[in-house]
Amino acid sequence: MRKFESPYLADWFAASLRWLMLVGLSILLSVRGLTNAPFAVLMLMLVWNIAMSVMAGLGMRLQRFHRQIVLGVDFVLALLLFLAQGGLANATIWVALIPIGIGAIYFEMWGAFLVAGVFALLEAVISRETLTDFFASSALAVTLLIGLASGLFGRFMMRRMRTSRQHRVDADERQRLMEAERLRAIYELTSTLTATLSYKRVLDSALDLGYNALNPNFDPDEPKDERLVSAVLLFKGNELQIGSARRFTNADMRVNLVGKEGILKKIFDDGEAVLTRDIGYDPELGRVVALRSCSSAYCFPLRSGFNMYGAMLFAHPDQNYFTPERCGLLDIIGRQAVIAVQNAKLYQDLVEEKTRMVDVQEETRKKLARDLHDGPTQSVAAIAIRINLTRRMLKKDVKTADEELQKIEELALRTTKEVRHMLFTLRPLILESQGLTAALEAMAEKMRETFSQNVIVNVDEAVLENMEMGKQGVIFYIIEEATNNARKHANAFHIWVRLRTFETDIALLEIEDDGLGFDVAAVHKTYDKRGSLGMVNLRERTELVNGLLNIDSAHGKGTRIQVYIPLSEDAADSLHHAKR
Repeated sequence: MRKFESPYLADWFAASLRWLMLVGLSILLSVRGLTNAPFAVLMLMLVWNIAMSVMAGLGMRLQRFHRQIVLGVDFVLALLLFLAQGGLANATIWVALIPIGIGAIYFEMWGAFLVAGVFALLEAVISRETLTDFFASSALAVTLLIGLASGLFGRFMMRRMRTSRQHRVDADERQRLMEAERLRAIYELTSTLTATLSYKRVLDSALDLGYNALNPNFDPDEPKDERLVSAVLLFKGNELQIGSARRFTNADMRVNLVGKEGILKKIFDDGEAVLTRDIGYDPELGRVVALRSCSSAYCFPLRSGFNMYGAMLFAHPDQNYFTPERCGLLDIIGRQAVIAVQNAKLYQDLVEEKTRMVDVQEETRKKLARDLHDGPTQSVAAIAIRINLTRRMLKKDVKTADEELQKIEELALRTTKEVRHMLFTLRPLILESQGLTAALEAMAEKMRETFSQNVIVNVDEAVLENMEMGKQGVIFYIIEEATNNARKHANAFHIWVRLRTFETDIALLEIEDDGLGFDVAAVHKTYDKRGSLGMVNLRERTELVNGLLNIDSAHGKGTRIQVYIPLSEDAADSLHHAKR
């Protein structure tokens, strides 16, 4: 026995024909009066067809000569039934239909006609004992005609079945090649996505990947569908800009969106892809001219964790273009694109961070130079001048010289305090040994001693219980930067530093002063023209603790700086989602 993955249709047709003929023969023989001999042969044919039906259902065949053996058994059984009825005078000529039909199914024209001929000859041999009139020759002719008709019908049906099967095989092969082409295109372009760290190349490759996956290059003679519109939208600040697109006009490339309405709002809020049938009427995307000729669109977010990079959009004039298979392909492409965009973004961030570190080092050197120039350098120069003056006074007026020496001593002490304060802010050892609260109190004390600046510190110790030392260090430098800015530029009498719990796993740092205040919007607008990087340092150090920075100030009303600091990943997620 041999077993096949799928059953042969010819075996199913043969089994069905036997069942049909067995029912017909049973009815005919019942009408004539069924005797024991024909009944026994019918039972034997019934058992034989049950066995053939089971084999057809299991997809099993005999090891060799399956068709010939099956046809031979059917022929013998039909002949036995013919004989059991007493020959041609008593038998029905339809008995020959079973082997003739099986011959037509398995061997088409020649099989059916050969079986009919052999059966007709046997009928003639058997009928010599009983046939005396024209009836015998008429039955033989009918048998041959049945064989001829069955052969023609079997030939027609089997050829049609082969043609249909070949079409299905060709269609399956075509589908397999198309899927292979899609996979090859996805593999090649995915390799391109992961091989480049250029933002522009990543975006272009993502769109090419989507286009080639939806339009595989299987048949070179078949034209590509050029009606597909696609785009990658990326966040820049609070706006969405067109990073790369296909079939967008020049005006479309300059369109800025906010993602607060329609499909864009839905994908950013839910974080899931959206399929729409009326993209041209979308309140935001409807502004894009290239999309007005499209009916359906598939849009999905480019998101990793709580980092939302933007969205990817594919649109087409055909409403039924985006089938579940195509949407599944685009989902795969979207996930690959997110990884590639994330890698490109990380690389770009590293480049920017390298540049920023150079800028910070340069700013630190400039700040140190300014502080030394405005503080200790001036004081040391004043000390030198006064010492020279005092040396001259010693020759004329000793009392006045003694008073001047006292002033020089005070100036030297103040200069020493300024230098120590500078060293403290550069590396506060107390922060490493005793923690943030002690470091802030020491900083406040030094600012009172050195600059007569009143700094009030209020820290909730419960906030610091589970806060790592690295984060405490960043918070210290945020406070140091903010208090120094207030001391230098605000002319504040008081500076308040408060650190408390804001919500579960979120701490709130506030630095407030009662100084002059300033116009926040105006300063932000002209900040690139200023020489100081104070506010930039505040923002960058806030990002180091994954926090949010808010500055509130107005002329004559002082300044309040708020930094929301998440103490867990879940808190960071909810904090940044609340911002959006």
